Order: sequence, then C-alpha cells, then structure tokens
Amino acid sequence: MLTGQPQCLAAELQEGSIPMKVKMIASILAVTMLSAVMCMAADDDDEKKRQKTRKMSAEALQDLYKLEPTSQAAVQKAAGYAVFDNMGVNVLLLSTARGSGLAVNNKTKQETFMKMGSAGVGVGMGVKDYVVVFVFENEKGLAQFLDSGWSGSGQADAAAKAGEKGGAYSGAAEVAPGVWVYQITKNGLALQLTLQGTKYYKDKDLNKA
Repeated sequence: MLTGQPQCLAAELQEGSIPMKVKMIASILAVTMLSAVMCMAADDDDEKKRQKTRKMSAEALQDLYKLEPTSQAAVQKAAGYAVFDNMGVNVLLLSTARGSGLAVNNKTKQETFMKMGSAGVGVGMGVKDYVVVFVFENEKGLAQFLDSGWSGSGQADAAAKAGEKGGAYSGAAEVAPGVWVYQITKNGLALQLTLQGTKYYKDKDLNKA
C-alpha cells in the first residue's frame, strides 16, 4: 500500500490535478472573504447613516426649542416624536421631495428609522430644505404612524396654531387627532404647513437587527 501512494501522487502531479484543486479552494476562500468584507462595509455604511440621522434629529429638536420654547415640554410629555429632514425640489410644474427620519418612543426609548417621499404638481422652480417634527400625544397615534406610515392628503394645508391646548402646541399644526407637526424652514417656523401628499414609512435597511 505504501509503495503505491508515491506513484499515485506522481501521477496527480503530472496531470496537474493538485494545482487545480488548490486554485479552486483559493477561489472559494477569496469569494468568501470578499463577501464578508462587503457585508461588513454595508453594516458600517448603515451604522453611519443611523448616526447621521440621530445627529440630525437631536440638532433639529434643539433648533425647534429655540424657535418655540413651549415645544420642548410638548415633545417631552408626548408618547413619542419623529423628526425628518427633507429636500424638496420644484422644477417647472413637477415637485418632488425625499428625506430620512427617526421616530422615538419616549417611554421605551425605542428608535425606528424612517424615510419620507412625495411627488406632485407644483409651480415655480427652486430647492427648499426643511425639517418636520411630529409629536404624538398618545401611544395609539404613535403606533399607527409606525405600523402603517402616514400620508398627507394631496395639497392639503394646515395652519399652525395653539389650538385648544392652551398654547402647549403653539407653532404646530394638528394634522390628525393627537398628532401635531412643526415645520422648520430657513425662515423659522412655518405658519402654514403644506403636506403635499408626502408619505412617511419605515426604513427596512436601517431597522435591521
């Protein structure tokens, strides 16, 4: 048996089968390592996006508190809130918007990363950046927002007002029962909130465990 093994090995060397096997193994290892590196890079990119969104949310809230001091108590006492940054573009008669956001449950501190987007008919040209802050008075409104998303109706406008809350939501517009929205533009708080059919929904990629 021992004398036969060197002959078999010599035959395999002559036929080049061992080098071919080595190449196949090396190729498999290379593909595996490349896939692992790509997955790690994707995870790093997603984490950077999360950190960027958290930073945006914190800075937007601080800006809101400076513009409307009563908003801080409103946000802190609420069941939860959501902050979105938006870039809206109007080109001739077409207007589009996109952005990202973060919703937070004040009780559990659970974060939900979200997206926003809209498209419709507008007038004029230009680019406008703004931030939207949703405040949910109760758990039901927050849960519905997270589970089903939310969509503004067409070109519906909502005027910012204090409402019947004794000024607690001054500067915000009530867009649904117990759901208030502040809109921050480069000129400060918007007195008239234009929803323009914007949809708000979960970001599947950033919410992965």
